[in-house]
Amino acid sequence: MSAIFDRKLYRYLEELSQNNNRGWFNDNKDRYINDVRDRLSQFIVEMSPKLAKISRHIVADPRPMGGSMFRIYRDTRFSKDKTPYKTHAAVHFRHVVEKDVHGPGLYFHIGPQGNSVGGGIWHPPTPIVRNIRLYIDDHQQQWRAITEAPTFIELFGEVQGDRLKRVPREFDADHPLGDTLRLKDFYAMKSMSRKDVTATGLIEEVTATYAAISPLMSFLSKAVGLSW
Repeated sequence: MSAIFDRKLYRYLEELSQNNNRGWFNDNKDRYINDVRDRLSQFIVEMSPKLAKISRHIVADPRPMGGSMFRIYRDTRFSKDKTPYKTHAAVHFRHVVEKDVHGPGLYFHIGPQGNSVGGGIWHPPTPIVRNIRLYIDDHQQQWRAITEAPTFIELFGEVQGDRLKRVPREFDADHPLGDTLRLKDFYAMKSMSRKDVTATGLIEEVTATYAAISPLMSFLSKAVGLSW
């Protein structure tokens, strides 16, 4: 059994970061297809039956356009950074009901600057954030049981995301979960080494991580009216 990813992927992304222009990209497009895009597709295909056992509502779509794989092309319309390409590779296994990155989903990120695996909800619209906060407030014991479990803390540390400076007005300023209620994103990630990513046991490790985060994903999905 061979590994899905190898050092060619990292070498390509490292060189892309030093030559982030259309000329270099086009000259090396075969490398991108062979060493990055096709490897991500293989990863998604191999994860599909594993994900089905964790949640039947998560989609694993190996298509390079419109599927679970993030495009390598950056959206530079509203960014001061006009470099055209991302220097990492990523996969987002979305909830079947949600069509964009802002819904609940599982994530996998690899690149020269670091690798991570986990899931949650990133940059949801304001009404969705409010629903999640209200659900946490109404289910404080369940939230603590999930996020304070020893395995969760060992793997992920804590639920992460951008935070408001203050607890939202509709909650007490000294709310016992005040730091959590200040969150604007709700996700948890585990770091991985290059050795982990290029190992033959990658699928098993990612699957175990997704299984460990499944209680959080179930909680967040219910908070926004979705099944897990």
